[in-house]
Amino acid sequence: MGVRYIGSKARVAEAIVDLAGPPDGGRFVDAFSGTGAVAAVAANRGWAVTVNDSLPSAVSMSVGAIVGLGNVSFARLGGYFRAVEMLNAVTPHAGFLHAEYSPASKHHSGVERKYFTEANAAKLDAMRSLIRRWDSAGEIDVTEEHLLLADLMQAANGVANISGTYGCFLKDWTSTALRSVSVVPRFLPQRTTDVVASVKDVFAVPTTTQDTVYFDPPYTKRQYSAYYHLLETLHAGDSPDVGGVTGLRPWQSKASDFSYKTRALDALTRLVLGTKASRVLLSYSNEGHVHQAHLVNALTEAGSVTLHPIQQIGRYRPNARASASGDTVSEYVIEVMPVQLNVAAINEPIRSAATA
Repeated sequence: MGVRYIGSKARVAEAIVDLAGPPDGGRFVDAFSGTGAVAAVAANRGWAVTVNDSLPSAVSMSVGAIVGLGNVSFARLGGYFRAVEMLNAVTPHAGFLHAEYSPASKHHSGVERKYFTEANAAKLDAMRSLIRRWDSAGEIDVTEEHLLLADLMQAANGVANISGTYGCFLKDWTSTALRSVSVVPRFLPQRTTDVVASVKDVFAVPTTTQDTVYFDPPYTKRQYSAYYHLLETLHAGDSPDVGGVTGLRPWQSKASDFSYKTRALDALTRLVLGTKASRVLLSYSNEGHVHQAHLVNALTEAGSVTLHPIQQIGRYRPNARASASGDTVSEYVIEVMPVQLNVAAINEPIRSAATA
């Protein structure tokens, strides 16, 4: 079971990469990589891949989705499966997750946060500590660390007492939340992928004229840094100041211009105008802040524009309000073949976050 993620393109990833065509010497740059569903398809088709997101947790999930056996030997730990075995064998330790995101938080912070059972929270704390020790001792490299953190977040998501995101927890325990947390090794394909990973503002992601860049920006007011705050904390292994009923970590510095209705069109236009890539693929939906016709019209300034309807997909339903809004969302991709302009003159610094 993967991480449930708003706006996931897992169901349309093949169709999106079809538009990119076969590898042609450049890189497939997924600049809002999210969980890496689209980048993984590109990697399977032989592309050299760059993934970027403003959330470190998303970048690790993306790397975990992309790597092949040739990228991660875990030579100093006896192999990938042995590393997973050692993670699952750790003795639980009551750390930050246990103190703030299990029922123990009632005694620690005065609010009972039921994201995880106490047993699962303590096990996750211990697993995260072990990955940190391996990294500090040089037992794993950066790609192997990304993979293990991706596996750990996937394991946590499998027992999280939530309806879909970490914006809140459920009052009563679900049956899955009461299971014991366990890391499950994923299937790694027989390949070595040329992968570059970064945590940057999307406007700072470098591209070349040989590249195909894929943009999957947020469409609505939902801020990913707030909705997935707990995965950010698990990934960082830190102890931020948190508060309120949901235990939000500070997230405002990651707020995205693309999630504000008054800023989205300008941000999207500047983003496409500022790339050096030979082809731009921009995902959007009929639920986005920007009307389709307005967006297509604005992007004609960048070059030739083609609108590709992808398909209708089932609506993401984290709560009753979302379920009442309809059953499906229409996804489409705007393909832009840019006219190369003076990037320095166009791309003025904009405060933005890059996730989807």
